[in-house]
Amino acid sequence: MIDIHSHILPGVDDGAMNIEESLEMAAMAAESGVDYIVATPHCNIPGVYDNYWGPSMKESLVKLRRAVNECDIPIRIVAGMEIFVTPELPDLFRKKKLLTLNGTRYFLTEFDFSEDMQECDKVLKECKSLGFIPVIAHPERYYFIQEYPEYVFEWLKQGYGIQVNKGSILGRFGRAARRTADTLLEQGMISCVASDAHSSYQRTPFMGEIYDYLMEEYGPAYTQVLLENNPKRILAGKELVKNWG
Repeated sequence: MIDIHSHILPGVDDGAMNIEESLEMAAMAAESGVDYIVATPHCNIPGVYDNYWGPSMKESLVKLRRAVNECDIPIRIVAGMEIFVTPELPDLFRKKKLLTLNGTRYFLTEFDFSEDMQECDKVLKECKSLGFIPVIAHPERYYFIQEYPEYVFEWLKQGYGIQVNKGSILGRFGRAARRTADTLLEQGMISCVASDAHSSYQRTPFMGEIYDYLMEEYGPAYTQVLLENNPKRILAGKELVKNWG
């Protein structure tokens, strides 16, 4: 499996507090069958986290990769960010302050839960015009998608990726998020499922339970698309497998 969304970098956001916890998370993910995990620290959240790409972020990534290798944990750490949408996003891309997923055209992005969808779309279309492709993180948690889940189809038609959290499917973010995640799954409007892991004890990177759930409820073909095929395509910069239309 490939997990494209995790807060495994130590001490940079509200994820792993230190290198020890990062290593626990890496070992937990590997144990559950994850071969690659993308480190996606929060970036560009006004007044909370900047975390723009630069020497400090690069050093954190290098240190974590080295520690994982030294501990013989069988997992690869891939570079990325979870980028918060603001009007400045296109300019930040031009200034090379943002990191895409594994250096591809795809970038993981999130919004304020109560954001206006027209404003989000405007910024995302500007980013697309620059050659970048959004992968929308946890749309099932946004209020406007909970009210109008069919809007995700508009994003899919634009070529965007749709990443749902394993915790939403398993009911850990409330009934509205689970109901919306179920709707998106049933309609084939999800590109991939990821952990959005924040620690080794809560919101963990262990993917075994979601693998089992998806296999039981949706079968091996759909499960492989969500947990392996599309995540692999994202990290390779290739067109996503469609489950819709």
